[in-house]
Amino acid sequence: MSSKHRVVVLKIVAGGLTVSAAAAEYGMSRQYLHKLLARYRDEGLDGLDARTRAPKSSPHAVTDRVRERIVQLRQALAAAGTDAGPVTIAWHLQQEGLRPPSTSTIRRVLHQAALITPEPRKRPRSSFVRFEAAQPNETWQSDFTHWRLADGTDVEILNWLDDHSRLLLSCSAHRPVTGKSVVDTFLTTIDIYGPPASTLTDNGRVYTARHGGGRNEFEYVLAALNIRQKNGAPNHPQTQGKIERFHQTLKRWLAARPRAHTISELQTQLDTFREHYNTARPHRAHGLTPATAYTATPKATPAGSRHDAVHYRIRYDHVGTNGKISFRRAARMHHLGIGAAHRGKRCILITDEHTITVIHLDTGEILATNTINPARTYWRNNEKEPGRWPDSPS
Repeated sequence: MSSKHRVVVLKIVAGGLTVSAAAAEYGMSRQYLHKLLARYRDEGLDGLDARTRAPKSSPHAVTDRVRERIVQLRQALAAAGTDAGPVTIAWHLQQEGLRPPSTSTIRRVLHQAALITPEPRKRPRSSFVRFEAAQPNETWQSDFTHWRLADGTDVEILNWLDDHSRLLLSCSAHRPVTGKSVVDTFLTTIDIYGPPASTLTDNGRVYTARHGGGRNEFEYVLAALNIRQKNGAPNHPQTQGKIERFHQTLKRWLAARPRAHTISELQTQLDTFREHYNTARPHRAHGLTPATAYTATPKATPAGSRHDAVHYRIRYDHVGTNGKISFRRAARMHHLGIGAAHRGKRCILITDEHTITVIHLDTGEILATNTINPARTYWRNNEKEPGRWPDSPS
């Protein structure tokens, strides 16, 4: 284009063409030709060279301070065993009062600083069919993973994760995880966050006994609380992909710290990690901290649940020879009417603020529901018609 500019201007200057004739012959506007003539007068032929339209300065260019901080954050977060990707770095820059550039710009800065290791080509995310709960408490995922103490002792870490927000609801160390561990942590978590509408786990024996033709304690609790149970397909861990990916994050964080010597020390580390995971980093799925995402929208509840029943306790017992179960509440002994036909049966008692539900441990049958009434010693079985004296009117 610069050679064309020179030809036109030189013809006009030499008197071979008027500005109007040159504009018609070369397809240029008269205003543009006058600009070229002005540049020729000020700068000579060099002034006719093509010029970029880019601004002389970019108000959004990455400053040296921001570039340096991006590198520092990458190194510090990676050393701490936490997520150090562009989304997390942008979040930290914003928390520090710095205007973060786009994630693609952050990635380019990291590449230039040789802080990104090329990885083998992965299956594109678009090829995965992803599921995400629409509300907090719509689905809780659970699984456990292994970790070793300093002396090599194997410990199992049991986790409960909210599918929608990725909030880490519970993270506890066990030797080993048992069915009782699952039920106890589940009910403790319900006390804090309320009951979920459903759970999603694998087919481990601590979660389900369906393949053996029965139910386990966890399944009895879910049934009593109207919570839907979902289990992943056998040998298909992608169904619980979120918690499988979470385990990688947890282990990377633990690996960046000294090995705990006792299960108590490990639990302290897990408590610290849970606080960090929930509040001090954004999740890449939604760009918010899990704690913020969890409280941003209304929570789901089990189908047909009573909203004022949020605290649950569980106890194992058996029906006495008199067809009753003794129950202490607020330092006073009460007696639950179950029925003489159920004498000796092993039971799970699930208690909330209003009702006790008694479930047969072997069959999952609800044997009794008893309304809590502190003023009475005997609480009758609501599942049975009240007893009547002989010859009493019906």
